[in-house]
Amino acid sequence: MFLVVLSLYTLLVSPRGGRDLGVAFALSYLVNTALKYGLNLPRPFTADPTLASEAARATAGGPGLPSGHSQMSATLWLGIAAQLRRPAFTAFAAVLVALVIASRLVLHVHFPSDVLVGLGLGLSFAWLGAHSTFANWNAARWGIPALLLGLTALLPVETPREYSAGLGLLAGYWAARPDFTPPRDWAGRLSVAALGLALIFAVYLGLGAVLGGLGHSPLLRALRYAGVVLIALHGAPLLLRRWLPVRLETQGQTAHRATGQQAEG
Repeated sequence: MFLVVLSLYTLLVSPRGGRDLGVAFALSYLVNTALKYGLNLPRPFTADPTLASEAARATAGGPGLPSGHSQMSATLWLGIAAQLRRPAFTAFAAVLVALVIASRLVLHVHFPSDVLVGLGLGLSFAWLGAHSTFANWNAARWGIPALLLGLTALLPVETPREYSAGLGLLAGYWAARPDFTPPRDWAGRLSVAALGLALIFAVYLGLGAVLGGLGHSPLLRALRYAGVVLIALHGAPLLLRRWLPVRLETQGQTAHRATGQQAEG
C-alpha cells in the first residue's frame, strides 16, 4: 500500500520529490526494522493472546517497538504534506496518521510507547524527505545501490525479510533519476494511474512467480523490490510518454551534452 501511494505521488505530482521521499522512506523502513529486531520488545498480546483478535495479530509482524504502521504512515503522508505545503492536505494527512496510530492501540497490537516512538521517527524521516536532495550523480548513482545489493548477498536466508526489502527499496530509489513531467489534465492522470499501477503490479507479481522458491533469497528479494521501483520511476514513464513527456530541463541537458561531444570530435 505504501509503495502504491508513493508511486502515484511520483508519477502524478512530483517526480523529484517522490524520488527523494522514496529514499527517506526506505531509510525509515530500515531503521524501524533494525530497532524492532534489535530491541526485540514484546507486544501487548505477547503475554495474553486474548487481548488481540487473530485478524489483528496477523497485522503485527515482528517485535513491538517502534510501531511500523505509525512510523511508515507518518513518514509517507506527512512527508508528502511537508513537500506540498497545502493546509488542506496537511490536515488530511495528520488525521490519517492519527487514525492509524489509534487503530494500533485499539487493536491491542502496540503499547502507547511503541506508537509514540514510531511517530517521532516518522516525523524525522518525513522532514528528511521534504528537505533533503539525495544526489546520485556519476559513480554514486550505481555504486551505492551495488553496495546495498552486495550487502544483501551476505545476509543469511533466515534474516527477517524486512532487511532485504528495505535495502532493495533504498537501492532502487537511490538509482532512480525521474526525468518526466507529470500529466496536467484529469484524463492523463487517470490513464497514468491505471496503466502505471497495472504495470507495477504485473512486474511485482511476475517477478514473484518467476522467482518462486528462490524468493527466500535476500539478494533476489532486494532485486525484486529495486526492480519494481525502477519500473515505476523509469519503465512506466517510458511506456506512457504520451502523458509523461520528458522534462524540458532534461532535454536541454541532453542536447548540451550532444553538442559538446560533437565539438570535441
